[in-house]
Amino acid sequence: QLREARPVLFDRPEELPAEAVKERQFCAAEGIKSHVSVPLLGAGKVLGALNFSSFRHVGFWKEDVLSRVQLIGEVFANAVMHKRDQETINTALAESERLREQLENENVYLREQVTLKHDHARIVGDSRVLNKALAAAEQVAETDTPILLLGETGTGKELFAQQIHSLSKRNRQTMVVVNCASLPATLIESELFGREAGAYTGAASAQLGRFEMADGSTLFLDEVGELPIELQAKLLRVIEDGRFQRLGSPETITVDARVIAATNRDLEQATRDGAFRADLYHRLNVFPIRVPALRERCEDIPVLTWSIVEDLGRRMGKKISSIPRTLMVQLQQYAWPGNVRELRNVIERGMILTSAETLYLELPSNAPTPAARTLDECERDHILRVLEETAWRVRGAGGASEILGVKPTTLESRMARLGIARPGKNSGIS
Repeated sequence: QLREARPVLFDRPEELPAEAVKERQFCAAEGIKSHVSVPLLGAGKVLGALNFSSFRHVGFWKEDVLSRVQLIGEVFANAVMHKRDQETINTALAESERLREQLENENVYLREQVTLKHDHARIVGDSRVLNKALAAAEQVAETDTPILLLGETGTGKELFAQQIHSLSKRNRQTMVVVNCASLPATLIESELFGREAGAYTGAASAQLGRFEMADGSTLFLDEVGELPIELQAKLLRVIEDGRFQRLGSPETITVDARVIAATNRDLEQATRDGAFRADLYHRLNVFPIRVPALRERCEDIPVLTWSIVEDLGRRMGKKISSIPRTLMVQLQQYAWPGNVRELRNVIERGMILTSAETLYLELPSNAPTPAARTLDECERDHILRVLEETAWRVRGAGGASEILGVKPTTLESRMARLGIARPGKNSGIS
């Protein structure tokens, strides 16, 4: 009796419904002597039946036995319903995950996808080339060795200098900054070394120089390649022994200032051209650090972009919650001749023009761009660089998977997908 909530007994054959008649005929044909069917009901529907049969004995199904059989049927029905509900939930979850991936791939680059590695006020990024430069900065920070920061305009050389100073034993005092390119040649000597009253026309009072201000601290000379050659000998002397004279005074002053210089010029070529003293160049070049261009670390652009967006958002009182994925790809493919400074300026303009919570902006059209590169191409290049630096070792301490922050199996899967294979090897990666 499959339509009732429990088994029903019929005293006479003519009382049997059609379903029961068919069941009785089946039992007789199969030689079954005694049989009972318990309907499995769930959510108002018949899910099936639980059958008990005997081929040897004719049994009489007492009420208490039927109650137990019915209880067993309810347990089975609940188990079947639970399994079906779980399958429904799993199907819904799979569909939800599929839609989420589709949204990520085709619509917007969600903010939750990016984890900021550093404070926004510091150097942002986690690429191999950036970390290599930062590791060099950490190595030299605790010494008093002069440092030469090399890199294009806008790469963040001053941030590197600040980072080195903050890691040094001089970090209790403020780092003193001088931009050699922004000062007229007639004023830069008094700016660096100070002056006495009456040292030249208009010098009505004495002035403390930047080297004296940096005594016990760090002096950052930005764009040192623009320093007039007649002052370079004086700079060399103060770097070597800490001694100099104020402009207009014969008295020697001694200071303890650590010098960090930065330039976007080729100083080696400048020495050959006679525009920069070779002895000063070699003294500054004891420990050079090259700050990478933004186009060399395109994998840092998403986290760097969000860092800038958050910083500008706080200043403007504006919230940006998403960036179109196609826009993020364009940001990673653009050449960025102005590097991080240009990126910040472009984002700032875009945020001013954006009225919604999704950022839209236009990239400059008058600057050179490389051939378009997909995200897979950027990822492939990054993985190849790390593999080459680790001698193609994927697993273990210092291996490519550890450096990239992924499981070895995940890295091997990505390598297979991107067609990356060790040169000279047909298969297998150690």
